[in-house]
Amino acid sequence: MYDKNDIVIYVGKAKNLKNRVGQYFQNSQKNIKTKAMVEKIVKFEYIVTNSEIEALVLENNLIKKYQPEYNIRLKDDKTYPYIKVTTNELFPRVFVTRKYINDGNKYFGPYTNGQVLKENIEFIHNLFPIRTCRLKFPRDIKKYRPCLNYDIKKCSAPCNEKINEEEYNKIIANVLDFLNGKYDDILKALEKEMLYLSENLQFEKAIEKRNQIEAIKNMAKSQVVEENNTEDRDVLAFAKDENQAIFEIFFIRSGKIVGREHFLIENIQYVATYELIEDFIKRFYGGTAFVPKEILLEQDIEDKELIEKWLSSVKGRKVSILVPKKGDKQKLVAMAKQNAIISLDKFSSRIKQENERTIGAIEKISKSLDLPYLKRIEAYDISNIQGAYAVASMIVFEDGKPLRTDYRKFKIKYIKGPNDYASMQEVLSRRFLRYIKEQKQDNAKFSKLPDTIFLDGGLGQINAGLCILDSLGLDIPICGMVKDDKHKTRGLIYNGIEINFEKDPTSLHLITRIQDEVHRFAIEYHRKSVAKALTKSVLDEIDTIGEKRKTALLKYFGNLENIKKASIEELLKVEGMNAKACQSVYKFFRK
Repeated sequence: MYDKNDIVIYVGKAKNLKNRVGQYFQNSQKNIKTKAMVEKIVKFEYIVTNSEIEALVLENNLIKKYQPEYNIRLKDDKTYPYIKVTTNELFPRVFVTRKYINDGNKYFGPYTNGQVLKENIEFIHNLFPIRTCRLKFPRDIKKYRPCLNYDIKKCSAPCNEKINEEEYNKIIANVLDFLNGKYDDILKALEKEMLYLSENLQFEKAIEKRNQIEAIKNMAKSQVVEENNTEDRDVLAFAKDENQAIFEIFFIRSGKIVGREHFLIENIQYVATYELIEDFIKRFYGGTAFVPKEILLEQDIEDKELIEKWLSSVKGRKVSILVPKKGDKQKLVAMAKQNAIISLDKFSSRIKQENERTIGAIEKISKSLDLPYLKRIEAYDISNIQGAYAVASMIVFEDGKPLRTDYRKFKIKYIKGPNDYASMQEVLSRRFLRYIKEQKQDNAKFSKLPDTIFLDGGLGQINAGLCILDSLGLDIPICGMVKDDKHKTRGLIYNGIEINFEKDPTSLHLITRIQDEVHRFAIEYHRKSVAKALTKSVLDEIDTIGEKRKTALLKYFGNLENIKKASIEELLKVEGMNAKACQSVYKFFRK
């Protein structure tokens, strides 16, 4: 469903499209959500799929893509990190990634608690001597000497064949058991190895195994719940108030709680309880790497059978959604519910404070400027040294928070010398010409229009910006962010009038954050541009010489003068240099 600005405001699915859409326009069927939404609907688009499961997956993907106003939103809906074990490569590694790809490797997560993730990774690398390097095997075997991690017994150095593939894979099997919460299996394997080593008088290695056993036993003590049933399951419960809900998930693996996460859901005031649970399950398991055999809920959902089919297709075996009424499973749900209530109480005050300094501040600023709610603010700044190495930054704040995925950098191409007004005109012209070109494209970088533009400067910058917008036929309010004599943010200039926010500290703090952030981003890019320019070499002018070959040449010969004098035979000794590249370098310096 689209509004008048061609923005998607709702995504849904239906077996019978005609009946479903008709319900939205029947007075008897309208709830608060429907009434508010129907008033904004201008047009519909629909996609026919081959099955209900395909429709569910598509619905989930489109909600992630468009973030519609009337679908529920995970707070800070981002890609959560996973622990990845690269089981499809020789001598696997274990590291953190935000990309879950169906590539045959093992993924564990997602983790919303960064501290838990950090502790797990540190524990694994302290306990198991696995590599952390990015060497490619077998290509890089014996190419380098073992690193410091080998000397401090944190790596078994497969790069120098200090361990064979079979023994290394035993270690990785223990890592996988650890991440799956199968501590008993690890302990049995390690105890067997310890006894073998001690019987063969390898006492130092036996002590290492003993220390590993003690560390895992200490970790296992923190897993407080044990059941006779050893199946993997997730336990979901939630608590909510008028505007948001907290979902608490306990992850049970092999009968033990191996972790828990909580997720904040916003924009729930229009959503029925069963829809809230269904939507959360779709959003969470649509992006997670692991689907358990059982999911325990506190109440039934309408599309239970369909969601079970979908989850089963994702897992590759049957997945059941259960609502236990008694016994150990019901106690687990009750425990998750209690934790959800505690989390909501804890987060509510924090959320309120956060909203006051973000959305609340935006509302006050919008009112002071006599403008509608300024959901999206774009801010711009110019940075240069007497006109040299001139660059510009564009940052974006949505609902009072930085949206770093939409930040952009510009290198000033057409303006020579120190002319900030003209430079700003160039940047705005390039940015909004891209908007005009891209607005009908999906996933375009400049396809959104801001509700207002903040420029780091006064009337001169504002007038320069308005001139460009007028020429492009765009009507976007522009404000200048001004500072006092002590270089502290004072307020905004809008429509030729300075609005002072010194008596409104919340709004002033947000304006200051925006001004400082756009300035920081510009300075950071400017410094990188200067550093890159200063490290330019005459080697950059040779077609066959890229950054890697340039670095290799300078490392081998020490300086440019030695490269100039080098023969083709000497050039061939440099790593990465082939005959064609050597000929190019040799001829370039003998023109």
